Amino acid sequence: MKYSILSDVGQKRSNNQDHADTYENLQGERIFLLADGMGGHKAGNVASKLAVEDLGKAWSETDFTSETAPSEIQSWLRSQIRVENQNIANLGKLDDYKGMGTTLEAVVVQKHQIISAHVGDSRTQIIKNGELIRITRDHSLVQELVDAGEITAEEAEKHPNKNIITRSLGQPVDVDVDTLTLEIDVDDIIIMSSDGLTNMVSGEAIIETVQSETDLPSQAETLVGIANSNGGLDNITVILVKFDKGDL
Repeated sequence: MKYSILSDVGQKRSNNQDHADTYENLQGERIFLLADGMGGHKAGNVASKLAVEDLGKAWSETDFTSETAPSEIQSWLRSQIRVENQNIANLGKLDDYKGMGTTLEAVVVQKHQIISAHVGDSRTQIIKNGELIRITRDHSLVQELVDAGEITAEEAEKHPNKNIITRSLGQPVDVDVDTLTLEIDVDDIIIMSSDGLTNMVSGEAIIETVQSETDLPSQAETLVGIANSNGGLDNITVILVKFDKGDL
């Protein structure tokens, strides 16, 4: 398995409120985490960093193996993310951090499969046989409008309220966490990203970039470069994970 993690402030923001990292547990099993913070100048950065670091630390202390049932890991992810939601909500009661929150993408890699957990409008996608498949559903106002048949998916991409999300960490109530398990094949590529990438880079450009002959760090740099060339209106963060024959 190869991977690359890259985050960039973009062209319009003064600070980077995204945060991403990867951690191994006691058995060498890996989790990838990405968060897009929101709130005041400092608060969004704090929320995203807390979510990634707290969940990463909790994962590093587990002893799940590649033989652990996916349902057990899904349950662990939902529980830990709800705990972190409460941690961020409690900190958000302080004046300096009032109103802060964050999205969260988590992907645990097991042999032959991944386990995903998702809150917000950051995305986890997979390129499989040349097709870009979104495996998470945006928790956003425009996605609800699409689901209700009031607008099309194409209209959603340019909707003026595209940035309004309906679910995030930092809420005063329990947060619902979407989880799933997905089988992985040789040469599949996982793409986790904040909306600073997906709002600025087309699916076609993502496929073309990630299927190029360059290495993953170069592909991540190219994707960030395209987002910035197209306006770079938000922070841009991407995690690329590629599976080789020996991994599966």
